[in-house]
Amino acid sequence: MTKPSLPDLLHAAVSAVGGTERPGQVAMAEAVAEAIDDNSHRLIQAGTGTGKSLGYLVPALAHGERVVVATATLALQRQLVERDLPRTVEALHPQLRRRPQFAMLKGRSNYLCLHRLHEGAPQDEEDGLFDQFEAAAPTSKLGQDLLRMRDWADETETGDRDDLTPGVSDKAWSQISVSSRECLGATKCAYGAECFAEAARERAKLADVVVTNHALLAIDAIEGAPVLPQHEVLIVDEAHELVSRVTGVATGELTPGQVNRAVKRAAKLVDEKTADALQTASETFERVMELALPGRLEQIPEDLGYALMSLRDSARNVISAIGATRDKSVHDEDAVRKQALAAVESIHGVAERITNGSEYDVVWYERHDRFGATLRVAPLSVSGLLREKLFEDRSVVLTSATLKLGGDFNGVAASLGLSPEGVEGDDVPVWRGLDVGSPFDYPKQGILYVAKHLATPGREGTRGDMMDELAELIEAAGGRTLGLFSSMRGAKAAAEELRGRLDNPILLQGEETLGELIKSFAADPKTCLFGTLSLWQGVDVPGPSCQLVVMDRIPFPRPDDPLMSARQKSVEEHGGNGFMAVAATHAALLMAQGAGRLVRASGDRGVVAVLDPRLATARYGSFLRATLPDFWYTTDRNQARRSLAAIDATAKADGK
Repeated sequence: MTKPSLPDLLHAAVSAVGGTERPGQVAMAEAVAEAIDDNSHRLIQAGTGTGKSLGYLVPALAHGERVVVATATLALQRQLVERDLPRTVEALHPQLRRRPQFAMLKGRSNYLCLHRLHEGAPQDEEDGLFDQFEAAAPTSKLGQDLLRMRDWADETETGDRDDLTPGVSDKAWSQISVSSRECLGATKCAYGAECFAEAARERAKLADVVVTNHALLAIDAIEGAPVLPQHEVLIVDEAHELVSRVTGVATGELTPGQVNRAVKRAAKLVDEKTADALQTASETFERVMELALPGRLEQIPEDLGYALMSLRDSARNVISAIGATRDKSVHDEDAVRKQALAAVESIHGVAERITNGSEYDVVWYERHDRFGATLRVAPLSVSGLLREKLFEDRSVVLTSATLKLGGDFNGVAASLGLSPEGVEGDDVPVWRGLDVGSPFDYPKQGILYVAKHLATPGREGTRGDMMDELAELIEAAGGRTLGLFSSMRGAKAAAEELRGRLDNPILLQGEETLGELIKSFAADPKTCLFGTLSLWQGVDVPGPSCQLVVMDRIPFPRPDDPLMSARQKSVEEHGGNGFMAVAATHAALLMAQGAGRLVRASGDRGVVAVLDPRLATARYGSFLRATLPDFWYTTDRNQARRSLAAIDATAKADGK
């Protein structure tokens, strides 16, 4: 039997989901197939509307070896597992003569733990050990959520937190879940045979396609112990997010509260002398943290260094002592022991890492009005880790609507540990970049308007001229505005100001769940939605409800961001341009994602307005503009208003 051709397979898959084939999708599928066949790597930029999910799924399924697909957002994971994969598998079955299996896999804490549900979570001393379902008053939100989760536990087939609707707070979920460190292990646990996390792992071992998230991919790379099953092909979707997700997983933190909880959990399992030593170290650390001022610690102060060494050494002694003792008087001893060990090991690991003082780590203090001070440590760069762990022994395809920054792939490639395109040599992963374009006609569908006449935004203070400009643009658009702000404070200030000036309803991120906000925004064209960075990727509202996307300023990282400023300084010390490599690249990614909210379908029309004159006047402005979709460009404020008014009039004439 002849092998089915890729164009025939793609045609069958696209027909099954009710779509139409696009040249960019065909080019993408061919590039993915080529990378898999010659065991090389690809960076593929595929604009909104390309149909990139099928562009990589079809060649991956046709190949026949196991594939891992890692995505950043829950929405795309669900779309793949609930819609794209079932339809594609059925559509390809007649030609492939097989039905590839697929499964979703996440970190252990995303699944309901039956042991914790039935036995109760080991609590801190002052709370005593209690049944959380009895202790939490059913009238409280926490109590109601716990009772609802107990009922859900009897019905759910997956135990996956994301299948629980409506969702619950992190605090409620933590009562019925465990981290991988706290897990007793299937063989030791009375509920091991029914464990949801173990069942998910078993399904993944049998699947041809495993859908996971960037965080689990990072854990798999960093921790050494494989979490994901062996696979021949890795596809990273939303790949522009990968570096920040891996950095997040590789970041450690210590707080006085966290250390205190570990002391209390360990105290009942070790002798008094060992427990007292950890308690003393905890108190010393707490005193140091009371005086901590936010900012980077290029040198570890003497008092902090002493506190960390005490924590490290006393934690190590507790870990040894816990492993050597048994106490049958402790209820559910294995679980108590495991939770205590996890807490103390975490403290030992972070204290040791900071004490060792690697030149590749950045250490800083953060202060929070409510939670006090936190000590953090993060890698200066994850590029070496990614080069070593990501690109060995498998073909890797990284794709996103935003991978070309300033016109080429090399900026993103460098952050992933790759040499510039075309460079070859020993131990240098070979990769090629491909921009398959977009099916949308950006110059005809959208305008990029830069408010060149406004004052340059400063670090502090309200921007009266910016508020006036924003109000006038929203009035011209008849509402229909997504406002993307570089800070939550900016979003709140604009919402408060304009609610008093305009008749249009203004929704604000945080006042309702994101899903509800987007639903309300899409339902009423007069409505505006204001929010901050986390909104920039979550909004997919095609049609007349979103015809103006406003960005208040270029979203450079804060100058006092310890990790970003350390990365910038490191680039400069090695002879590079730190501002362009770090700050401008960060801003370019966010702006491209933000601008991508405007045109989501072939009939969409609108304006992206950037209320920061630096995009037109600064030298780096051309780099940032080259990263955005190829909209028609203007700095003429009257042109922007006329265009918005015309788009609004057309939508109203169509009854929208």
